[in-house]
Amino acid sequence: MLNYRPMSRYRMKGLEQLSINIIIAAHKKYWMPTDPAYLPVHVGAEGKDSIGYRPDNTGENISTKNPYFCELTGLYWAWKNLDADFIGLVHYRRYFTRKEVRNIEAKKEQILTEKEWQALLDKHPVIVPDKRKYYIETNRSHYNHAHHSEGLDIAEQIIKERCPEYLPAFDKVMNRTWAHMFNMFVMRRDLYNDYMQWMFDILFELEKRVDITGWDTYESRIYGFVSELLLDVWLEHNQIDYAEQNVSFMEKQDWIKKGGAFLKRKLFGR
Repeated sequence: MLNYRPMSRYRMKGLEQLSINIIIAAHKKYWMPTDPAYLPVHVGAEGKDSIGYRPDNTGENISTKNPYFCELTGLYWAWKNLDADFIGLVHYRRYFTRKEVRNIEAKKEQILTEKEWQALLDKHPVIVPDKRKYYIETNRSHYNHAHHSEGLDIAEQIIKERCPEYLPAFDKVMNRTWAHMFNMFVMRRDLYNDYMQWMFDILFELEKRVDITGWDTYESRIYGFVSELLLDVWLEHNQIDYAEQNVSFMEKQDWIKKGGAFLKRKLFGR
């Protein structure tokens, strides 16, 4: 379990002096909030034309892994190249918001501002999305119905070999019917550093052991899928104090289609 540093170390700077960098993972031009807390980042920028956002292929980076690591190339870039008291990630179509509203333009107005982030992070060192609830199946069952099971199976083996103290938390998270998804969070820098080190150590070893030859483009994003569940394992084992926050999707969603796809995976697999 982490013996992380107390919040008082950060409060000494004063709320208004806390620097917050929340990267917005994007692969194309899109509407972006102008609040200073947010930093649009072009993930998978290596070999691509500029889209006007900060590219993730500068400094120390893993930009070329983006087809397999998804938004994690942005998290890695932020880890190695940003200097802020708090670091986080949202998606260009998915943000932390005050509450859920139906109108797309109204949703934009609900996106949390820097001052609101300062107030939240003064109380909790980590903010994650509201729980995504599956109700009729566990996280492991859902993963195995939606993806190749090798991802979680081999990740579990790596944890058993490298950090077996995390196995009880891994089992607990896999047997839950809810999770904090999307690789979205905002986290105090010392905790962020610890989580990035732990997560990428596992994922880079997983990359060596799993053979994705013949997998389609979607399933090749294995490391992004596995990492979504690793966050809760890390939070659970280290008993990190966190708060949940609403997340809004900035486009219309076909819930009937999404629900049908969920049931199809449950009944028939991928």
